[in-house]
Amino acid sequence: MNIKINKEYTLKLLEEIINIPSPTGYCSNVMSYIENIAEEFGYKFKKNKKGNGIIEIEGEDNTYCVGLPVHVDTLGAMVRSVNDDGTIKITSIGGNLYPTLDGEYCKIHTRKGKIYTGTMLSTSPSMHVYKDSKDKERIEENMMVRLDELVKSKEDVQALNIETGDFISIEPKFAITPAGFIKSRYLDDKAGTACALSLMELFKRLNTKPKHKVKIILSTYEEAGHGCSSIPEDIDELIAIDMGCIGLDLSCTEQDVSICAKDSSGPYDYDITSKLIKLAAENNIGHAVDIYPMYSSDVSASLKGGNDIKGGLIGPGVHASHGMERTHVDGIKNTIKLIYAYLTE
Repeated sequence: MNIKINKEYTLKLLEEIINIPSPTGYCSNVMSYIENIAEEFGYKFKKNKKGNGIIEIEGEDNTYCVGLPVHVDTLGAMVRSVNDDGTIKITSIGGNLYPTLDGEYCKIHTRKGKIYTGTMLSTSPSMHVYKDSKDKERIEENMMVRLDELVKSKEDVQALNIETGDFISIEPKFAITPAGFIKSRYLDDKAGTACALSLMELFKRLNTKPKHKVKIILSTYEEAGHGCSSIPEDIDELIAIDMGCIGLDLSCTEQDVSICAKDSSGPYDYDITSKLIKLAAENNIGHAVDIYPMYSSDVSASLKGGNDIKGGLIGPGVHASHGMERTHVDGIKNTIKLIYAYLTE
């Protein structure tokens, strides 16, 4: 297989979707953006009742269907309450690494449509004032948002129509280095999303079709654990494109596409995993096969939801997941190449 990935298109797409805030439960804006892309390429797009998007790509044989779940929802937070001094107490969305959030810029998205900026901080934010500023544990109850508004009381904040349950998104700080590294929050899983969406550009540019019908599923509740607990009935197998893990005894690097043989939910389908490994080796695609002990995917959610499917899991290697993440252009390209090979060979 010798295909040319449109790197410029994929990276532009990745940057754009990363910069659209979409903490779990607040995904309508990024979904509208992706719907427009699908329609530009001429592919069918629809949403299910919980808000997951589904893009259908016709195959040479439409009697069998391969689902490709990716998740557009990210970590984030919500307003839990307002403190007497006008700072905001938070509640986490997903498994945030709080030490990496201390000092990060954020946005509060009110239900009235107003967006306010702020900074996520420890409740002991100054070493000139608080004796425990350096040692205070960075956990949820010790974190707050400092609003960039003239507020000094709870009543001042309430006058801005900031209320309990408003979403809080963290600035991703997207950057690409000269060496090809992609640094940003939320590469989990917007890197995988960009890989899946790039298939639309690839099929159109090469004027090819997948062997079987493909449904890209844009999951909106993966970080909450139930993103693809329900899927279209015609799907026969699911291959999630999520992040690949790096560290400890794992062999994956940021330049690889990772093939997961087992995660915390158990082994992935033997035949699918074996075929992915075989295709990667035959096509000289940089890859690694690993076990993820503290991980589950949309395939896991689908199986636990009672869907009669078999599943696999791949994704570009991502370092420092749930913190300041990093992958590489090569890992993105290798992921696209592997899933394209799987769908066409």
